[in-house]
Amino acid sequence: MAEFDASTRTSSTFVISITPFDGDERVDEDALRGHLRKLAASRIGVYLAGSGSGEGYTLNSIEVARILQIGKEELAGKVPFRAMGVEPRTADEMIRLARMVEEIGVEAMQIYSLDQGHGNRPRDDEMERYYTDILEATSVSCVLSTHQSVGYFIPAELIGRLVDRYEHVIGVNVSGPDRSYLQRVIDAVAGRADVHVGGPMHALTCLALGGQGYLSSEGNLAPNLCVSIIDRYLAGDLTGCFEAYNRLMHLFTATRDMGGITGTKAALQLLGLPGGSMRRPRLALPESLWHEVRQTMIDDVNLKELEGL
Repeated sequence: MAEFDASTRTSSTFVISITPFDGDERVDEDALRGHLRKLAASRIGVYLAGSGSGEGYTLNSIEVARILQIGKEELAGKVPFRAMGVEPRTADEMIRLARMVEEIGVEAMQIYSLDQGHGNRPRDDEMERYYTDILEATSVSCVLSTHQSVGYFIPAELIGRLVDRYEHVIGVNVSGPDRSYLQRVIDAVAGRADVHVGGPMHALTCLALGGQGYLSSEGNLAPNLCVSIIDRYLAGDLTGCFEAYNRLMHLFTATRDMGGITGTKAALQLLGLPGGSMRRPRLALPESLWHEVRQTMIDDVNLKELEGL
């Protein structure tokens, strides 16, 4: 068993930011700036233009570049900010994102797992070639994503080799329910890079096993609550940490029931906060359900008081 040492790296949390759209489904730059300023004030780290909360698959390259530029203007020097992007079919797609990140001056980027389509899983040597091609094409700080959405996980041993071989691999985001796999990744990284879990579901498990924290969509609504879990953990206030985590998981559950990011944007509108609308193929939540959003995502978790709204 690897020796446990949670003190070697700083615990943290990141939000996968929404992308606000206006009534004509264009990127709403004013709303995006307002939202990012709110996130910066909370001290939460930010991923931009992600495929989930950021509706990244609807964005073209010009829009992604503009979102990253706005992110730099609003977040640089205040909180960590990174490009996320979407799951690629080829290494070239990730390399193009890396070039954009280099040109704009974004702090870091995530490298999604290769999605070959039709449920195909690349062989281990194909995975290694994919990551090697990307990491040798850029010096940008990179975070590896190993995510259940593509139908497989990167072998922990390969992650360890990549972290050992490339100094600009600064982290790994693990998104999936297998806690044994999470432990193997943390052991393989061995304190040489941060390990975060995708979503709050295993946030405390990650911290307990020696990882650094978690990513969430809920940070779009409750960034202060998300940060408080890490703050209280670092302060040794486990009672406060567990109480905050209980509230976050209630918000997570309610958000899933309300359609994920569609519910989040509805809640932001109800709170009078910048969030904007959806872009097709996603549709805005019907106003007939807004009362349920208010009850489960705002009132039941005492969101206004928690976030000082």
